[in-house]
Amino acid sequence: MRIYLAGPMRGIPYFNFPAFFAAEGKLKKKGHKVFNPARRDVQKYGKEIAAPDGSIKTAASQVGFSLREALAMDAQWLCLNADAIALLPGWKKSKGATAELALAKALGLKVITLKGIKKGKKR
Repeated sequence: MRIYLAGPMRGIPYFNFPAFFAAEGKLKKKGHKVFNPARRDVQKYGKEIAAPDGSIKTAASQVGFSLREALAMDAQWLCLNADAIALLPGWKKSKGATAELALAKALGLKVITLKGIKKGKKR
């Protein structure tokens, strides 16, 4: 199954990337193809994207991060490739994850709620 990974990033230290990478690993071990927006951000902007303060402004000023561009790429993959969306703990407080879930529901995708994925330390 092709799964889009969604969860809270903004305002969380290192944009919650450790939790995204942990979830990606668990899903891949089960044989799924996973789109991890944290991995995409690191590939595009480098490890410096993971601002310790979890601030979009910090990431924009340090590495040129664009929230509009990131969300556009995320939505495109979700629309064109995903069979399901997997939600990390804390997704309900995330504007981005709730928007991605609404899009996934509009597309009729399977919704998976992940449990036992904890925020980790910087990777």
